[in-house]
Amino acid sequence: MTTALPRIQVVILNLIPIFFLLSSSYAQSKVYIVYMDHSAIPRAFSTHHSWFESTLSSISENSEPPISSKLIHTYTNSIHGFSASLTPSELASLQNSPGYIHSTPDRPMQLHTTHSPNFLGMSTSSGVWPASSYGEDVIIGVIDSGVWPESESFKDRGMSRVPLRWKGKCETGQQFNTSLCNKKLIGARYFNKGVRANFPDAKITINSARDNEGHGTHTASIACGNFVEGASYFGYAAGTARGMAPRARLAVYKVLWENYIYSSDVIAAVDQAIKDGVDVLSMSLGIFAEEDKFYDEDPIALATFAAMEKGIFVSASAGNKGRLFHGTIYNGAPWLTTVAAGTLDREFKGALTLGNDTKKITFESLYPGEFSGHREQIVFLNKCKSLKKLKRLKGKVIVVCKDGKNTNLGTQVDIIKNGSTSVISGAIFLTNYDYKDYYDYSFAAGFIDDENDRKTVMDYISKNKNPTGVLEFRKTILGTATAPKVARYSSRGPFARSRNVLKPDVLAPGSEILASWTPLDKVGEVHSKPLFSNFKLVSGTSMAAPHVSGLAALIKSVHPDWSPAAIRSAIMTTANPLDNTGTPI
Repeated sequence: MTTALPRIQVVILNLIPIFFLLSSSYAQSKVYIVYMDHSAIPRAFSTHHSWFESTLSSISENSEPPISSKLIHTYTNSIHGFSASLTPSELASLQNSPGYIHSTPDRPMQLHTTHSPNFLGMSTSSGVWPASSYGEDVIIGVIDSGVWPESESFKDRGMSRVPLRWKGKCETGQQFNTSLCNKKLIGARYFNKGVRANFPDAKITINSARDNEGHGTHTASIACGNFVEGASYFGYAAGTARGMAPRARLAVYKVLWENYIYSSDVIAAVDQAIKDGVDVLSMSLGIFAEEDKFYDEDPIALATFAAMEKGIFVSASAGNKGRLFHGTIYNGAPWLTTVAAGTLDREFKGALTLGNDTKKITFESLYPGEFSGHREQIVFLNKCKSLKKLKRLKGKVIVVCKDGKNTNLGTQVDIIKNGSTSVISGAIFLTNYDYKDYYDYSFAAGFIDDENDRKTVMDYISKNKNPTGVLEFRKTILGTATAPKVARYSSRGPFARSRNVLKPDVLAPGSEILASWTPLDKVGEVHSKPLFSNFKLVSGTSMAAPHVSGLAALIKSVHPDWSPAAIRSAIMTTANPLDNTGTPI
Protein backbone atom coordinates (compact mmCIF):
# COMPACT_ATOMS: atom_id res chain seq x y z
CA MET A 1 0.00 0.00 0.00
CA THR A 2 2.37 4.41 -1.43
CA THR A 3 3.65 8.32 -0.61
CA ALA A 4 6.43 9.10 -3.01
CA LEU A 5 8.76 12.05 -2.85
CA PRO A 6 9.06 14.19 -4.72
CA ARG A 7 5.44 15.03 -5.46
CA ILE A 8 3.96 11.56 -5.41
CA GLN A 9 3.53 11.93 -1.73
CA VAL A 10 1.91 8.80 -0.47
CA VAL A 11 1.43 6.63 -2.62
CA ILE A 12 0.90 3.75 -2.98
CA LEU A 13 -2.91 3.81 -2.38
CA ASN A 14 -3.35 5.68 -5.61
CA LEU A 15 -4.70 3.02 -7.94
CA ILE A 16 -8.33 3.55 -8.92
CA PRO A 17 -9.31 1.18 -11.74
CA ILE A 18 -11.90 2.37 -14.27
CA PHE A 19 -14.55 -0.25 -14.86
CA PHE A 20 -14.86 -1.62 -18.37
CA LEU A 21 -18.00 -3.31 -19.68
CA LEU A 22 -17.40 -6.25 -21.94
CA SER A 23 -19.02 -6.08 -25.37
CA SER A 24 -21.08 -8.62 -27.34
CA SER A 25 -23.04 -11.41 -25.69
CA TYR A 26 -20.62 -11.40 -22.75
CA ALA A 27 -21.51 -7.83 -21.69
CA GLN A 28 -22.90 -9.14 -18.40
CA SER A 29 -20.01 -11.46 -17.64
CA LYS A 30 -18.08 -10.80 -14.46
CA VAL A 31 -15.07 -12.48 -12.91
CA TYR A 32 -15.77 -14.52 -9.77
CA ILE A 33 -13.57 -16.36 -7.31
CA VAL A 34 -15.21 -19.73 -6.67
CA TYR A 35 -14.62 -21.95 -3.64
CA MET A 36 -15.06 -25.69 -4.18
CA ASP A 37 -15.14 -28.66 -1.81
CA HIS A 38 -11.76 -30.35 -2.09
CA SER A 39 -13.20 -33.74 -1.20
CA ALA A 40 -16.01 -33.60 -3.78
CA ILE A 41 -13.88 -34.25 -6.86
CA PRO A 42 -15.41 -37.11 -8.92
CA ARG A 43 -13.21 -40.15 -9.43
CA ALA A 44 -13.30 -39.62 -13.19
CA PHE A 45 -10.97 -36.62 -12.89
CA SER A 46 -7.28 -36.97 -12.20
CA THR A 47 -6.76 -33.26 -11.42
CA HIS A 48 -8.87 -30.53 -9.93
CA HIS A 49 -8.09 -28.37 -12.95
CA SER A 50 -9.81 -30.83 -15.28
CA TRP A 51 -12.76 -31.07 -12.86
CA PHE A 52 -13.16 -27.29 -12.90
CA GLU A 53 -12.97 -27.18 -16.69
CA SER A 54 -15.66 -29.84 -16.92
CA THR A 55 -17.85 -27.98 -14.44
CA LEU A 56 -17.58 -24.78 -16.46
CA SER A 57 -18.33 -26.66 -19.66
CA SER A 58 -21.54 -28.05 -18.15
CA ILE A 59 -22.87 -24.61 -17.23
CA SER A 60 -21.65 -22.63 -20.24
CA GLU A 61 -24.40 -20.86 -22.18
CA ASN A 62 -22.66 -21.49 -25.51
CA SER A 63 -19.46 -22.86 -26.93
CA GLU A 64 -17.81 -19.53 -27.66
CA PRO A 65 -15.43 -18.51 -26.24
CA PRO A 66 -13.73 -21.80 -25.35
CA ILE A 67 -13.92 -22.97 -21.75
CA SER A 68 -10.16 -22.46 -21.36
CA SER A 69 -10.71 -18.70 -21.71
CA LYS A 70 -13.44 -18.67 -19.05
CA LEU A 71 -11.22 -20.43 -16.51
CA ILE A 72 -8.70 -17.82 -15.31
CA HIS A 73 -6.80 -19.35 -12.38
CA THR A 74 -6.91 -22.67 -10.56
CA TYR A 75 -6.11 -22.50 -6.83
CA THR A 76 -4.89 -25.52 -4.86
CA ASN A 77 -2.59 -24.25 -2.08
CA SER A 78 -4.12 -21.05 -0.70
CA ILE A 79 -7.82 -21.67 -1.27
CA HIS A 80 -9.42 -24.57 -3.12
CA GLY A 81 -11.22 -23.44 -6.23
CA PHE A 82 -10.82 -21.26 -9.28
CA SER A 83 -11.58 -17.87 -10.81
CA ALA A 84 -13.69 -17.61 -13.96
CA SER A 85 -15.67 -15.17 -16.09
CA LEU A 86 -19.37 -15.96 -15.65
CA THR A 87 -22.71 -14.53 -16.68
CA PRO A 88 -25.46 -14.27 -14.01
CA SER A 89 -27.21 -17.38 -15.33
CA GLU A 90 -23.93 -19.34 -15.43
CA LEU A 91 -23.24 -18.32 -11.84
CA ALA A 92 -26.70 -19.49 -10.82
CA SER A 93 -26.10 -22.85 -12.51
CA LEU A 94 -22.70 -23.16 -10.88
CA GLN A 95 -24.23 -22.65 -7.45
CA ASN A 96 -26.21 -25.86 -8.00
CA SER A 97 -23.18 -27.85 -9.17
CA PRO A 98 -21.69 -30.65 -7.02
CA GLY A 99 -18.86 -29.42 -4.81
CA TYR A 100 -19.78 -25.72 -4.98
CA ILE A 101 -19.31 -23.89 -1.64
CA HIS A 102 -19.19 -20.15 -2.19
CA SER A 103 -18.22 -17.41 -4.67
CA THR A 104 -17.22 -13.75 -4.46
CA PRO A 105 -16.76 -11.16 -7.23
CA ASP A 106 -13.19 -10.43 -8.23
CA ARG A 107 -12.26 -7.07 -6.72
CA PRO A 108 -9.76 -4.36 -7.59
CA MET A 109 -7.03 -3.79 -5.01
CA GLN A 110 -4.78 -0.92 -3.99
CA LEU A 111 -1.09 -0.58 -3.40
CA HIS A 112 -0.69 1.02 -0.06
CA THR A 113 16.97 2.10 3.33
CA THR A 114 20.10 3.85 4.40
CA HIS A 115 19.08 4.83 7.92
CA SER A 116 16.09 2.83 9.14
CA PRO A 117 18.15 -0.24 10.24
CA ASN A 118 20.28 2.09 12.38
CA PHE A 119 17.19 3.81 13.76
CA LEU A 120 15.79 0.39 14.72
CA GLY A 121 18.99 -0.45 16.56
CA MET A 122 20.41 -2.97 14.10
CA SER A 123 24.13 -3.54 14.62
CA THR A 124 26.77 -5.44 12.67
CA SER A 125 28.63 -6.29 15.88
CA SER A 126 25.85 -7.70 18.04
CA GLY A 127 22.18 -8.59 18.06
CA VAL A 128 19.97 -10.27 15.50
CA TRP A 129 22.00 -9.37 12.40
CA PRO A 130 25.13 -11.40 13.25
CA ALA A 131 23.08 -13.99 15.15
CA SER A 132 20.99 -14.71 12.06
CA SER A 133 23.83 -14.32 9.53
CA TYR A 134 21.75 -11.43 8.19
CA GLY A 135 18.85 -13.75 7.41
CA GLU A 136 20.79 -16.05 5.10
CA ASP A 137 18.76 -18.83 3.45
CA VAL A 138 15.40 -17.51 4.63
CA ILE A 139 13.19 -16.93 1.58
CA ILE A 140 11.06 -13.78 1.38
CA GLY A 141 8.29 -13.64 -1.19
CA VAL A 142 7.21 -10.15 -2.26
CA ILE A 143 3.84 -9.78 -3.98
CA ASP A 144 3.95 -6.44 -5.75
CA SER A 145 4.83 -4.84 -9.11
CA GLY A 146 7.82 -7.06 -9.90
CA VAL A 147 11.53 -6.37 -9.69
CA TRP A 148 14.32 -4.55 -11.51
CA PRO A 149 16.78 -7.47 -11.46
CA GLU A 150 19.82 -5.40 -12.45
CA SER A 151 19.59 -3.32 -9.27
CA GLU A 152 22.68 -3.43 -7.07
CA SER A 153 20.37 -4.33 -4.18
CA PHE A 154 19.77 -7.75 -5.75
CA LYS A 155 23.35 -8.72 -6.56
CA ASP A 156 24.42 -12.01 -4.96
CA ARG A 157 27.80 -10.90 -3.60
CA GLY A 158 28.69 -13.10 -0.64
CA MET A 159 25.67 -15.37 -1.05
CA SER A 160 25.89 -19.14 -0.74
CA ARG A 161 24.14 -21.54 -3.11
CA VAL A 162 20.35 -21.56 -3.35
CA PRO A 163 18.68 -23.74 -0.66
CA LEU A 164 17.79 -27.18 -2.01
CA ARG A 165 14.29 -26.93 -0.56
CA TRP A 166 13.42 -24.10 -2.96
CA LYS A 167 10.88 -25.26 -5.56
CA GLY A 168 10.31 -22.00 -7.41
CA LYS A 169 11.79 -20.67 -10.62
CA CYS A 170 12.38 -17.57 -12.71
CA GLU A 171 9.85 -17.33 -15.52
CA THR A 172 10.92 -15.92 -18.86
CA GLY A 173 8.94 -13.07 -20.38
CA GLN A 174 9.36 -9.74 -22.08
CA GLN A 175 12.76 -8.24 -21.20
CA PHE A 176 13.29 -10.97 -18.60
CA ASN A 177 15.11 -14.29 -18.86
CA THR A 178 16.25 -16.84 -16.33
CA SER A 179 19.85 -15.61 -16.40
CA LEU A 180 18.73 -12.44 -14.59
CA CYS A 181 18.13 -14.47 -11.44
CA ASN A 182 21.00 -15.43 -9.16
CA LYS A 183 21.70 -16.65 -5.64
CA LYS A 184 19.93 -13.57 -4.25
CA LEU A 185 16.96 -13.22 -6.61
CA ILE A 186 15.93 -16.88 -6.77
CA GLY A 187 12.37 -16.60 -8.06
CA ALA A 188 10.37 -14.34 -10.35
CA ARG A 189 6.82 -14.98 -11.58
CA TYR A 190 3.99 -12.86 -12.95
CA PHE A 191 0.19 -13.04 -12.91
CA ASN A 192 -2.21 -10.99 -15.02
CA LYS A 193 -4.96 -13.32 -16.21
CA GLY A 194 -7.38 -11.67 -13.78
CA VAL A 195 -6.54 -8.21 -15.07
CA ARG A 196 -7.00 -9.35 -18.66
CA ALA A 197 -10.34 -10.99 -17.84
CA ASN A 198 -11.67 -7.88 -16.11
CA PHE A 199 -10.13 -5.45 -18.61
CA PRO A 200 -9.51 -7.09 -22.00
CA ASP A 201 -8.08 -3.82 -23.32
CA ALA A 202 -5.73 -3.29 -20.37
CA LYS A 203 -2.29 -2.17 -21.47
CA ILE A 204 0.43 -4.61 -20.44
CA THR A 205 3.67 -2.75 -21.12
CA ILE A 206 6.16 -5.41 -20.04
CA ASN A 207 4.61 -8.87 -19.79
CA SER A 208 7.07 -10.37 -17.36
CA ALA A 209 8.25 -10.06 -13.78
CA ARG A 210 10.26 -6.93 -14.70
CA ASP A 211 9.16 -3.91 -12.70
CA ASN A 212 8.34 -0.81 -14.73
CA GLU A 213 6.48 0.85 -11.83
CA GLY A 214 9.21 0.94 -9.16
CA HIS A 215 7.01 0.04 -6.19
CA GLY A 216 7.92 -3.65 -6.10
CA THR A 217 11.64 -3.00 -6.47
CA HIS A 218 11.43 -0.51 -3.61
CA THR A 219 9.60 -2.81 -1.19
CA ALA A 220 11.77 -5.82 -2.05
CA SER A 221 14.99 -3.94 -1.39
CA ILE A 222 13.63 -2.71 1.97
CA ALA A 223 12.93 -6.29 3.01
CA CYS A 224 16.15 -7.95 1.89
CA GLY A 225 18.26 -5.72 -0.35
CA ASN A 226 21.98 -6.46 -0.30
CA PHE A 227 24.54 -3.86 0.83
CA VAL A 228 24.96 -0.97 -1.63
CA GLU A 229 27.54 1.69 -0.83
CA GLY A 230 27.12 5.27 -1.97
CA ALA A 231 23.34 5.18 -2.27
CA SER A 232 21.37 8.44 -2.12
CA TYR A 233 18.57 10.43 -3.66
CA PHE A 234 20.55 13.21 -5.40
CA GLY A 235 22.67 13.65 -2.28
CA TYR A 236 19.88 13.24 0.27
CA ALA A 237 20.04 10.27 2.69
CA ALA A 238 23.52 9.36 1.48
CA GLY A 239 25.10 6.21 2.87
CA THR A 240 25.12 2.43 2.54
CA ALA A 241 21.70 1.07 1.61
CA ARG A 242 20.69 -2.37 2.83
CA GLY A 243 17.51 -4.21 3.58
CA MET A 244 16.44 -5.51 6.95
CA ALA A 245 17.61 -9.03 6.05
CA PRO A 246 20.42 -8.39 3.55
CA ARG A 247 21.36 -12.06 3.15
CA ALA A 248 17.83 -13.41 2.78
CA ARG A 249 16.72 -14.81 -0.59
CA LEU A 250 14.13 -12.99 -2.68
CA ALA A 251 11.25 -14.36 -4.75
CA VAL A 252 9.00 -11.82 -6.51
CA TYR A 253 5.43 -12.29 -7.70
CA LYS A 254 4.25 -9.52 -10.00
CA VAL A 255 0.54 -8.68 -9.82
CA LEU A 256 0.43 -4.93 -10.62
CA TRP A 257 0.01 -3.86 -14.24
CA GLU A 258 -0.17 -0.16 -15.11
CA ASN A 259 -2.45 0.60 -12.15
CA TYR A 260 -4.50 -2.57 -12.53
CA ILE A 261 -4.43 -5.15 -9.77
CA TYR A 262 -7.09 -7.78 -9.01
CA SER A 263 -7.61 -10.18 -6.15
CA SER A 264 -7.80 -13.20 -8.49
CA ASP A 265 -4.18 -12.60 -9.55
CA VAL A 266 -3.04 -11.91 -5.98
CA ILE A 267 -4.56 -15.20 -4.79
CA ALA A 268 -2.76 -16.96 -7.64
CA ALA A 269 0.50 -15.38 -6.45
CA VAL A 270 -0.09 -16.48 -2.84
CA ASP A 271 -1.01 -19.95 -4.10
CA GLN A 272 2.23 -20.20 -6.07
CA ALA A 273 4.38 -18.75 -3.27
CA ILE A 274 3.10 -21.43 -0.91
CA LYS A 275 3.96 -24.12 -3.45
CA ASP A 276 7.40 -22.61 -4.15
CA GLY A 277 8.36 -22.72 -0.47
CA VAL A 278 8.70 -19.15 0.77
CA ASP A 279 9.18 -18.56 4.51
CA VAL A 280 7.86 -15.00 4.63
CA LEU A 281 5.33 -13.14 2.49
CA SER A 282 5.41 -9.35 2.19
CA MET A 283 2.25 -7.70 0.85
CA SER A 284 2.01 -3.93 0.46
CA LEU A 285 -1.51 -3.99 -0.96
CA GLY A 286 -5.03 -4.77 0.18
CA ILE A 287 -8.80 -4.66 -0.12
CA PHE A 288 -10.68 -2.29 2.15
CA ALA A 289 -12.83 -4.20 4.63
CA GLU A 290 -16.51 -3.33 4.65
CA GLU A 291 -18.07 -3.67 8.09
CA ASP A 292 -21.03 -5.71 6.85
CA LYS A 293 -18.83 -8.26 5.08
CA PHE A 294 -17.42 -11.37 6.69
CA TYR A 295 -14.06 -13.01 6.08
CA ASP A 296 -15.56 -15.39 3.54
CA GLU A 297 -16.09 -12.30 1.36
CA ASP A 298 -12.36 -11.46 1.49
CA PRO A 299 -10.37 -13.89 -0.68
CA ILE A 300 -7.04 -12.31 0.31
CA ALA A 301 -7.75 -12.94 4.00
CA LEU A 302 -8.59 -16.58 3.24
CA ALA A 303 -5.53 -17.08 1.03
CA THR A 304 -3.16 -15.65 3.64
CA PHE A 305 -4.83 -17.79 6.32
CA ALA A 306 -3.77 -20.84 4.31
CA ALA A 307 -0.23 -19.44 4.13
CA MET A 308 -0.19 -18.98 7.88
CA GLU A 309 -1.41 -22.57 8.37
CA LYS A 310 1.58 -23.75 6.35
CA GLY A 311 4.03 -21.86 8.57
CA ILE A 312 4.49 -18.76 6.39
CA PHE A 313 4.73 -15.41 8.17
CA VAL A 314 2.66 -12.75 6.34
CA SER A 315 3.37 -9.05 6.81
CA ALA A 316 0.84 -6.63 5.28
CA SER A 317 0.48 -2.87 5.07
CA ALA A 318 -2.20 -1.12 7.12
CA GLY A 319 -3.18 1.33 4.37
CA ASN A 320 -2.77 5.06 3.78
CA LYS A 321 -6.20 6.39 4.75
CA GLY A 322 -5.22 7.74 8.15
CA ARG A 323 -5.95 11.36 7.36
CA LEU A 324 -9.62 10.63 6.80
CA PHE A 325 -10.93 8.98 9.97
CA HIS A 326 -10.55 6.02 12.30
CA GLY A 327 -11.51 2.53 11.22
CA THR A 328 -9.78 2.87 7.84
CA ILE A 329 -7.35 0.02 8.27
CA TYR A 330 -6.61 -2.60 5.62
CA ASN A 331 -5.37 -6.16 6.18
CA GLY A 332 -6.72 -6.45 9.71
CA ALA A 333 -7.34 -10.20 9.82
CA PRO A 334 -6.10 -11.62 13.15
CA TRP A 335 -3.62 -13.99 11.47
CA LEU A 336 -1.87 -11.20 9.54
CA THR A 337 0.83 -8.97 10.98
CA THR A 338 -0.62 -5.55 10.16
CA VAL A 339 2.00 -2.79 9.91
CA ALA A 340 1.48 0.93 10.41
CA ALA A 341 3.92 3.56 9.17
CA GLY A 342 6.04 5.78 11.38
CA THR A 343 8.53 8.57 10.91
CA LEU A 344 12.32 8.42 11.24
CA ASP A 345 14.64 10.70 13.19
CA ARG A 346 15.85 12.09 9.88
CA GLU A 347 14.93 15.27 8.05
CA PHE A 348 15.89 16.67 4.66
CA LYS A 349 16.63 20.35 4.61
CA GLY A 350 17.56 23.40 2.64
CA ALA A 351 18.91 26.60 4.15
CA LEU A 352 18.79 30.37 3.57
CA THR A 353 21.71 32.33 4.97
CA LEU A 354 20.94 36.04 5.09
CA GLY A 355 23.55 38.51 3.91
CA ASN A 356 24.51 39.63 7.39
CA ASP A 357 25.58 36.04 8.10
CA THR A 358 23.98 36.25 11.51
CA LYS A 359 21.20 33.83 10.78
CA LYS A 360 20.88 30.59 8.86
CA ILE A 361 17.25 29.58 8.47
CA THR A 362 16.50 25.95 7.58
CA PHE A 363 13.42 24.57 5.90
CA GLU A 364 12.18 21.19 4.67
CA SER A 365 13.37 20.43 1.17
CA LEU A 366 13.95 17.60 -1.27
CA TYR A 367 14.87 19.77 -4.23
CA PRO A 368 17.02 17.42 -6.34
CA GLY A 369 18.58 19.88 -8.81
CA GLU A 370 22.07 21.28 -8.97
CA PHE A 371 22.43 24.60 -7.18
CA SER A 372 25.34 27.04 -7.11
CA GLY A 373 25.06 28.16 -3.50
CA HIS A 374 26.44 31.61 -4.42
CA ARG A 375 25.45 34.84 -2.66
CA GLU A 376 22.74 36.57 -4.65
CA GLN A 377 20.43 39.56 -4.43
CA ILE A 378 17.14 39.10 -2.56
CA VAL A 379 14.08 40.68 -4.19
CA PHE A 380 10.89 40.98 -2.15
CA LEU A 381 7.79 40.78 -4.34
CA ASN A 382 5.25 40.71 -1.51
CA LYS A 383 2.38 38.47 -2.68
CA CYS A 384 4.09 37.44 -5.96
CA LYS A 385 0.93 37.79 -8.00
CA SER A 386 2.37 39.30 -11.15
CA LEU A 387 4.54 37.81 -13.89
CA LYS A 388 5.22 41.34 -15.15
CA LYS A 389 7.22 42.12 -12.03
CA LEU A 390 9.26 38.98 -12.53
CA LYS A 391 10.08 39.96 -16.10
CA ARG A 392 11.49 43.28 -14.92
CA LEU A 393 14.09 41.56 -12.77
CA LYS A 394 17.70 41.52 -13.92
CA GLY A 395 20.53 39.18 -13.04
CA LYS A 396 20.27 36.17 -10.75
CA VAL A 397 18.02 36.84 -7.78
CA ILE A 398 16.33 35.05 -4.89
CA VAL A 399 12.67 35.99 -4.89
CA VAL A 400 10.84 36.26 -1.56
CA CYS A 401 7.04 35.94 -1.48
CA LYS A 402 4.77 36.56 1.49
CA ASP A 403 1.27 35.18 1.83
CA GLY A 404 -1.73 37.19 2.97
CA LYS A 405 -5.38 36.76 3.77
CA ASN A 406 -6.38 36.71 0.12
CA THR A 407 -3.25 35.03 -1.20
CA ASN A 408 -3.43 31.67 -2.94
CA LEU A 409 -0.19 29.83 -2.25
CA GLY A 410 -0.76 27.63 -5.30
CA THR A 411 -0.95 30.71 -7.52
CA GLN A 412 2.27 32.07 -6.03
CA VAL A 413 4.06 28.79 -6.68
CA ASP A 414 2.82 28.62 -10.27
CA ILE A 415 3.92 32.18 -11.03
CA ILE A 416 7.43 31.60 -9.68
CA LYS A 417 7.65 28.18 -11.34
CA ASN A 418 6.77 29.68 -14.71
CA GLY A 419 9.11 32.63 -14.31
CA SER A 420 12.38 32.90 -16.20
CA THR A 421 14.99 30.48 -14.90
CA SER A 422 17.69 32.78 -16.28
CA VAL A 423 16.64 35.38 -13.69
CA ILE A 424 15.13 33.51 -10.75
CA SER A 425 17.81 31.52 -8.96
CA GLY A 426 15.46 30.37 -6.22
CA ALA A 427 12.45 31.39 -4.20
CA ILE A 428 11.51 31.70 -0.56
CA PHE A 429 7.85 31.54 0.44
CA LEU A 430 6.94 32.99 3.83
CA THR A 431 3.76 31.14 4.67
CA ASN A 432 1.89 29.32 7.39
CA TYR A 433 -0.01 27.18 4.89
CA ASP A 434 0.77 23.54 4.08
CA TYR A 435 2.78 23.81 0.87
CA LYS A 436 3.07 20.11 -0.01
CA ASP A 437 -0.12 20.11 -2.07
CA TYR A 438 1.35 22.81 -4.33
CA TYR A 439 5.10 22.27 -4.55
CA ASP A 440 6.57 19.37 -6.52
CA TYR A 441 10.27 20.14 -5.93
CA SER A 442 10.68 20.97 -9.64
CA PHE A 443 12.40 24.31 -8.94
CA ALA A 444 14.61 25.64 -6.16
CA ALA A 445 12.42 26.88 -3.35
CA GLY A 446 12.08 26.99 0.40
CA PHE A 447 8.92 27.34 2.47
CA ILE A 448 9.47 29.04 5.83
CA ASP A 449 6.52 28.44 8.13
CA ASP A 450 8.06 29.28 11.50
CA GLU A 451 6.71 32.65 12.67
CA ASN A 452 10.02 33.81 14.20
CA ASP A 453 11.97 32.82 11.10
CA ARG A 454 9.51 34.67 8.86
CA LYS A 455 9.94 37.78 11.00
CA THR A 456 13.73 37.49 10.84
CA VAL A 457 13.64 37.44 7.02
CA MET A 458 11.27 40.41 6.79
CA ASP A 459 13.26 42.44 9.32
CA TYR A 460 16.46 41.86 7.38
CA ILE A 461 14.86 42.83 4.04
CA SER A 462 13.23 45.99 5.45
CA LYS A 463 16.44 47.23 7.07
CA ASN A 464 18.76 46.72 4.08
CA LYS A 465 18.65 48.50 0.74
CA ASN A 466 20.48 45.69 -1.04
CA PRO A 467 19.62 42.48 0.78
CA THR A 468 21.48 39.34 -0.24
CA GLY A 469 21.39 35.69 0.70
CA VAL A 470 22.72 32.22 0.00
CA LEU A 471 20.43 29.28 -0.74
CA GLU A 472 21.62 25.73 -0.08
CA PHE A 473 20.01 22.30 -0.55
CA ARG A 474 20.72 18.57 -0.08
CA LYS A 475 21.16 18.62 3.67
CA THR A 476 20.37 15.48 5.70
CA ILE A 477 19.86 15.94 9.44
CA LEU A 478 19.92 12.90 11.75
CA GLY A 479 18.81 12.52 15.34
CA THR A 480 15.82 14.82 15.10
CA ALA A 481 13.06 14.62 17.70
CA THR A 482 10.38 13.44 18.09
CA ALA A 483 10.61 10.04 16.39
CA PRO A 484 9.02 7.79 15.66
CA LYS A 485 5.55 9.24 15.35
CA VAL A 486 2.62 7.60 13.63
CA ALA A 487 2.59 9.06 10.12
CA ARG A 488 -0.47 11.19 9.35
CA TYR A 489 -1.37 9.05 6.36
CA SER A 490 -1.13 5.70 8.17
CA SER A 491 -4.56 4.07 8.54
CA ARG A 492 -6.01 3.81 12.03
CA GLY A 493 -7.95 1.01 13.66
CA PRO A 494 -10.20 -0.56 14.64
CA PHE A 495 -10.59 -3.12 11.87
CA ALA A 496 -14.17 -3.19 10.65
CA ARG A 497 -14.57 -6.99 10.78
CA SER A 498 -12.82 -7.65 14.10
CA ARG A 499 -13.25 -4.63 16.34
CA ASN A 500 -12.28 -6.65 19.40
CA VAL A 501 -8.82 -7.38 17.91
CA LEU A 502 -6.37 -4.49 18.30
CA LYS A 503 -4.92 -3.41 14.97
CA PRO A 504 -2.45 -2.46 13.60
CA ASP A 505 0.00 -4.78 15.34
CA VAL A 506 3.22 -2.81 15.08
CA LEU A 507 4.69 0.46 13.82
CA ALA A 508 7.66 0.43 11.41
CA PRO A 509 9.53 3.09 9.42
CA GLY A 510 7.46 4.22 6.46
CA SER A 511 8.16 7.90 5.80
CA GLU A 512 10.75 9.04 3.26
CA ILE A 513 12.42 5.65 2.98
CA LEU A 514 15.34 5.37 0.58
CA ALA A 515 15.36 2.15 -1.44
CA SER A 516 15.99 0.87 -4.96
CA TRP A 517 13.90 2.04 -7.90
CA THR A 518 13.46 1.21 -11.57
CA PRO A 519 15.23 3.49 -14.06
CA LEU A 520 12.15 3.31 -16.32
CA ASP A 521 10.06 5.51 -14.03
CA LYS A 522 11.11 9.10 -13.42
CA VAL A 523 11.67 10.04 -9.80
CA GLY A 524 11.07 13.76 -10.30
CA GLU A 525 11.77 16.66 -12.59
CA VAL A 526 13.56 20.00 -12.51
CA HIS A 527 12.31 22.78 -14.79
CA SER A 528 10.35 20.22 -16.85
CA LYS A 529 13.40 18.00 -17.29
CA PRO A 530 12.72 14.44 -16.04
CA LEU A 531 15.07 12.93 -13.49
CA PHE A 532 15.91 9.25 -13.14
CA SER A 533 17.68 7.46 -10.31
CA ASN A 534 18.43 3.97 -9.05
CA PHE A 535 17.17 5.00 -5.60
CA LYS A 536 14.11 6.93 -4.51
CA LEU A 537 12.60 8.30 -1.32
CA VAL A 538 9.03 7.06 -0.91
CA SER A 539 6.48 7.19 1.92
CA GLY A 540 3.61 4.89 2.81
CA THR A 541 2.62 1.84 4.79
CA SER A 542 3.89 -0.01 1.72
CA MET A 543 7.37 0.86 2.95
CA ALA A 544 6.62 -0.13 6.55
CA ALA A 545 5.42 -3.69 5.85
CA PRO A 546 8.67 -4.96 4.25
CA HIS A 547 10.65 -3.71 7.26
CA VAL A 548 8.69 -6.19 9.36
CA SER A 549 9.00 -8.88 6.68
CA GLY A 550 12.77 -8.57 6.82
CA LEU A 551 12.78 -8.62 10.62
CA ALA A 552 10.63 -11.76 10.59
CA ALA A 553 13.18 -13.38 8.25
CA LEU A 554 15.96 -12.65 10.74
CA ILE A 555 13.99 -14.26 13.56
CA LYS A 556 13.09 -17.22 11.34
CA SER A 557 16.77 -17.74 10.61
CA VAL A 558 17.59 -17.96 14.34
CA HIS A 559 14.44 -19.92 15.25
CA PRO A 560 13.41 -21.95 12.18
CA ASP A 561 10.91 -23.95 14.23
CA TRP A 562 8.92 -20.92 15.37
CA SER A 563 5.38 -20.47 14.05
CA PRO A 564 4.18 -17.21 12.44
CA ALA A 565 2.31 -16.43 15.66
CA ALA A 566 5.47 -16.92 17.74
CA ILE A 567 7.45 -14.64 15.42
CA ARG A 568 4.78 -11.96 15.59
CA SER A 569 4.66 -12.27 19.35
CA ALA A 570 8.43 -11.83 19.55
CA ILE A 571 8.27 -8.70 17.39
CA MET A 572 5.39 -7.14 19.30
CA THR A 573 6.55 -7.93 22.82
CA THR A 574 10.10 -6.66 22.22
CA ALA A 575 9.09 -3.52 20.31
CA ASN A 576 10.05 -0.21 21.91
CA PRO A 577 6.92 1.71 23.00
CA LEU A 578 8.89 4.95 23.50
CA ASP A 579 10.11 7.56 21.04
CA ASN A 580 13.65 8.97 21.07
CA THR A 581 12.73 11.45 23.79
CA GLY A 582 11.56 8.71 26.13
CA THR A 583 7.89 9.57 25.66
CA PRO A 584 5.29 6.91 24.81
CA ILE A 585 4.60 6.83 21.09
